[in-house]
Amino acid sequence: MPSDHPHLVAVDLGAESCRVSLLQWRGETPHIELVHRFANAPVTTDGCLRWDFSRILSGVEDGLLRCAQKTSAPIAALGVDGWAVDYVRLTDTDLPLAQPFCYRDLRTEAMESELAQKCSREKLFALCGVQPLRINTIFQLMADERAGIPASTRWVNLPEYLLARLGGRIVAEFTNATHTGLVDIQARNWCAEAFQLCALDPAAAPELVSTGACVGTMQTSLRSLHPFRETRLLAPACHDTASAVAGIPMSGNDWAYISSGTWSLVGALVDQPIKTPEACNAGFTNLGAAASRICFHKNVNGMWLLKQTLSQLCPEDNPWPMAELVVAAELVDEPEGTIDVDDPELWAAGNMASRINAQLRSRGLTPIEEHPASLPLFARLIFHSLAERYATVLTDVQTLTGKKLKKLAVVGGGSLNAFLNRLTAQATGLEVCRGVVESSTLGNFAVQLASLENCAGSPDKIAYWARTLASGHC
Repeated sequence: MPSDHPHLVAVDLGAESCRVSLLQWRGETPHIELVHRFANAPVTTDGCLRWDFSRILSGVEDGLLRCAQKTSAPIAALGVDGWAVDYVRLTDTDLPLAQPFCYRDLRTEAMESELAQKCSREKLFALCGVQPLRINTIFQLMADERAGIPASTRWVNLPEYLLARLGGRIVAEFTNATHTGLVDIQARNWCAEAFQLCALDPAAAPELVSTGACVGTMQTSLRSLHPFRETRLLAPACHDTASAVAGIPMSGNDWAYISSGTWSLVGALVDQPIKTPEACNAGFTNLGAAASRICFHKNVNGMWLLKQTLSQLCPEDNPWPMAELVVAAELVDEPEGTIDVDDPELWAAGNMASRINAQLRSRGLTPIEEHPASLPLFARLIFHSLAERYATVLTDVQTLTGKKLKKLAVVGGGSLNAFLNRLTAQATGLEVCRGVVESSTLGNFAVQLASLENCAGSPDKIAYWARTLASGHC
């Protein structure tokens, strides 16, 4: 490829913050700059939890304007990734019918129970390969219909909706679409039987496109700015976890990953979905990955445990910055035992230190004093317990996939926790390789670059670009 590599923009929509990043080149050296970050959170409207998507659109536009101020060179392409399952219902003119619901809204609880009477979890898993969680799009669409929205009303997931607002056509990108619970992940198409079970209209679903597809060119007022005059709109791995995995600069078949943050996604890439009863009962899910591969992983509790413990013990003034707390945790004595980090009691918000102590007592272990000074003890207990859980899940990964793992890539905020990484290496026996924190942005760019070379279906090409870009991430 010539030395004048294309300038690109990556938009990463997060449930807590959104980011707009610019990729430029200094000769053959990539330079990735976070140009704009803005906070995001759901809002309560008429008793419902929704996203203020007009505010998200405004924040993204602000970020794109700043990108145009950073370079006079053409921006060849723009890609969007973000969290899954949430969507916009559309009017006949492709405008939002209402502000989109947040997946945390409780309206789907009744839908989960209703569908369970028609179809077992095992059957749903066998159909689509996805764990049937109440937050999935399938249950949200059912709730819409029960609330009076016709099943024929078209819908589109949030990252793809943003691409459409910038000038692209209405689509569903493969990695993001798999999270709906409505895709036959084996056939890589919408699952007619799943739609029928839920009394949903398949005609309301968007066109399904492959990862890296071009969906149009910039058509908004931004096009009047020279850098955006001919910008192509690409659908990278639109799900942020799929983008994060695409940002891991590894090839071969001997590695697994942990996308580590508030929650931990622990698994490996496979070429075909694993939809066995054993995989379902073990809590694994099959979700789309870049280059037509599959993210086969399990959701494990993560730094949520420590954040919630901090919230209980230091509700107003936190004396422990995370980096200092990690160092302090390494200096205290090892815990006499560990906790089950995936106990449902520890998935709930509030009183986490007390919840942990209740489990310690039930296991015949000594509780920890619930005082800010005890936070290093809580932290060490949590880190040891997480590492132990990671090891168990990765053993299941090897059993279910037949892989012989040697390496473990850790990306996301948890990649900065050197102590947890060492404990994980000891517990798993794997070589732990630390990726970048903003791996979803890196993967977004890697897929865009592969797409512009007509190689979006090549895992080796995406891994090549991920390796190249990792040196320029800042």
